[in-house]
Amino acid sequence: MVDRPNKPSTLAVSRDIGHASGVILGSDRVKLSLPSGESATILFYGATVISWIAGGEERLFLSDKAKLDGTKAVRGGVPLVFPVFGKTTEGPTASLPQHGFARITKWEVLGKIDESETSVQVDFGLGPENLDVDTRKQWPFDFGLIYSVVLSKTALETKLVVRNEGSQSFDFNALFHTYLWVPDVTTVAVDGLKGITYKDKVQKGAQATEERDLLTVDCEVDRVYARVPGTVTVTCGEKPLFKIEKSNLDDVVIWNPWEGSSGMADFGPVDGYKNMLCVEAGAVSSWQTLETQSVWEGGVTISL
Repeated sequence: MVDRPNKPSTLAVSRDIGHASGVILGSDRVKLSLPSGESATILFYGATVISWIAGGEERLFLSDKAKLDGTKAVRGGVPLVFPVFGKTTEGPTASLPQHGFARITKWEVLGKIDESETSVQVDFGLGPENLDVDTRKQWPFDFGLIYSVVLSKTALETKLVVRNEGSQSFDFNALFHTYLWVPDVTTVAVDGLKGITYKDKVQKGAQATEERDLLTVDCEVDRVYARVPGTVTVTCGEKPLFKIEKSNLDDVVIWNPWEGSSGMADFGPVDGYKNMLCVEAGAVSSWQTLETQSVWEGGVTISL
C-alpha cells in the first residue's frame, strides 16, 4: 500500500463513528456529511462516489438500475478509471477489462484525515494485495493508490495518488468518470473547449477541432478532448451549474449515450439520458509513465 507521511490508519468498516464526526461507516459504504446539510456517499466497491448532495439537491446522476452490490461497475456517480481508459489490444493492459480494475475492486478505508465545520475528507487505499489472482497476473506491477474524497459546502474534490513501488516502470491512464445530474441535457452547455482537438468516438475515432464557444448536446456524444488548458464550466442559459477544475489532468471526456442507453441493461430510467452529462477529467489521451519509486497525483474539483 502507498506509504506517505501522516498516512491514516485503517478503520474497521463496521465501526460507526457518529454523525457528529461527519463520517459514518456502513457495511459497504461511507457517508460524509457537514453540519450545513451537504453529504457524499462512497461505496467501498470501486471507491465509487454514488451521491453528492449540496444546496439541498442531488448533483450526481445514478442509474436507477445501477448495481451497487459489487457485481459490476456502477452506472453513475463517479467511477474511477485506472490503469486503462477504454479497452486496449496490446501491452500490459490488453487483458484487463474495459476501464481497468479500480472501479470493480473493493478498496480499503484508510481513515478520516481532515475535518472542520466546512469540509471533511476520507481516504481509500488499493494495492496488489486487494486484487484477485487473475487481475494480479494480468497487471503484475507493484503499485499503491490513495484516493481521497473531500466534501465541502459548495464543492466535491476527488484526487488520486499513484505510486510505483516496484522495480520497473509502468504506463497508466487515470480518469474521474463523473456523471453530472442536469435538469435537461438539451438546455445545458459546456464552456471551455473551443479550439481544443478531440477524438470523436461516435465517428470511429475521427479527429476534429471544437469550433463552438459552447458545446451543446442533442444526440449521442462521446469525445476525448486532449490537453484542455483551463477550467470547464457547465451552464444552463446564463446560470452556471458546475465548474470543473483539473489538477495535473490534461484531458476532458464528454459523454452522453442518448437513446443508445436503451441497450444498457443497467441504465434507467429509459429517458434518464436527458438528466445526465458526463464531464470526465483525466489523463487518457496518452499514457502516463511512472518510473520506479515515483509518485503521480491528479485530481478534480467540481464546484457549484
